[in-house]
Amino acid sequence: MRLFVISILIGSTLIATAQSKKRKSDKNSLEGVPFKERLVTGGGLGLGFGSQVDYFSISPLVGYKITEKLVAGTSLTYRYTKYKYYTPALKLIDYGVGPFVRYSIFKNIFVQTEFEYLNYEFPTTPTESIRESYTSFLAGGGFFQPVGNKAVFFLTALYNFSYKEPLPGVYSPYYSPLILRAGISFGF
Repeated sequence: MRLFVISILIGSTLIATAQSKKRKSDKNSLEGVPFKERLVTGGGLGLGFGSQVDYFSISPLVGYKITEKLVAGTSLTYRYTKYKYYTPALKLIDYGVGPFVRYSIFKNIFVQTEFEYLNYEFPTTPTESIRESYTSFLAGGGFFQPVGNKAVFFLTALYNFSYKEPLPGVYSPYYSPLILRAGISFGF
């Protein structure tokens, strides 16, 4: 399954690249645009403090504009969670990677597909945790709003096609197949 999804993402990128080279006169073509100007950077940041749990998340992303409307890239994820209702507090770390392809279909609206690999930790006792791996095939869309000359605010809603309702007593990194994200990207 992983190989199939990765093949689809790579294949989509190669097809899009071939199409952009084929249509050199197309207004969406970026031929002649320097590599640096085709890069897209950004990501998301999460932070929460409470009496029971503290939370920090950072998800940087880097992408490359294949055409004016098509971006392929990857995001990284790092999450730190501190469960304070345990004594001593239990500190857990999650990390992952998510290659994606994003296509602008109309002005500020885009569709996106992504394959996510997440290595996450969850508590089993007040002093122990288990580390698991979780892969997801995500697809959906979103909206972006320019904020300045080279930055945009984005809101994305993705559906996790790999989601399965966890059995009682089993921990999942997601509580729902719907994943909402917001952040700022630079370079669009």
